[in-house]
Amino acid sequence: MKPLLRLIHWHTAEARALAHRIRALGYRVDARVPRGATVFREVRRQGPAGIVISLDRLPSTGRDVAFGLLGQKSTAAIPVVFAGGAPDKVAAIRARLPHARFAAWAAIGPALARMRAGPRPAADGPAGVMAAYAGTPLPQKLGISPGMRVALLGAPRDFAQTLGPLPHGARLTRRAAGAALAVWFVRRHTGFAAGLRRLADFAGRMPCWVVSPKKSGPLAADLSQNAIRKACLAAGLVDYKVCAVDAAWSGLLVRRRRDPGLARRPAEN
Repeated sequence: MKPLLRLIHWHTAEARALAHRIRALGYRVDARVPRGATVFREVRRQGPAGIVISLDRLPSTGRDVAFGLLGQKSTAAIPVVFAGGAPDKVAAIRARLPHARFAAWAAIGPALARMRAGPRPAADGPAGVMAAYAGTPLPQKLGISPGMRVALLGAPRDFAQTLGPLPHGARLTRRAAGAALAVWFVRRHTGFAAGLRRLADFAGRMPCWVVSPKKSGPLAADLSQNAIRKACLAAGLVDYKVCAVDAAWSGLLVRRRRDPGLARRPAEN
């Protein structure tokens, strides 16, 4: 049977064309446009021979997908190739992952052959990848931009110190009114269920992080990211980014569900 590759791309028509090119090289290809953080569960279930991440559109989102896949024990062994992308965007990602595999689309065939034949890059895997990701300031990971008003809802009292220096002009508030980004901390399932309708209202006006205790962290309780994801889907919301906040907390970025398409996707951080 031909080996299966998962293609990560953010435009359906372009993904189909690229998948056709890869299939001509002797591979099976899953080219579905990722639907938020569910891509991690899909890859775990599929166990593909490799992952091709396009940098042509939303390169920082592709980078974050790679961090998420390579940072988990269950998917860290799957080789990844970054393909295409503007030179400056590629250079920025290469600086964070200097041992990762990169290729122009015109050379994707040889790159895939090397991926399958050669050893994995030494810097891949949970330790190396997350060490690289750890250097990203938390405000940048959360998407806080200059001049932005950020609502911290239910946040720990010292979370401002956890955030560290903010971009110029960015402000923190404990109220959602007038904010451009919400960061909602939830600890237990009952509290999350009670606030879900309010979250749905926020997500129609601004990006919203739902931050919950890590399953293996010191605050772990009865609320999991899978439970949050399912409840959000039932409420008409979809998650499209993940973030490790600190040792105790992790977050899902959610928005009101709508038809996929580049024009409607979040801006690059």
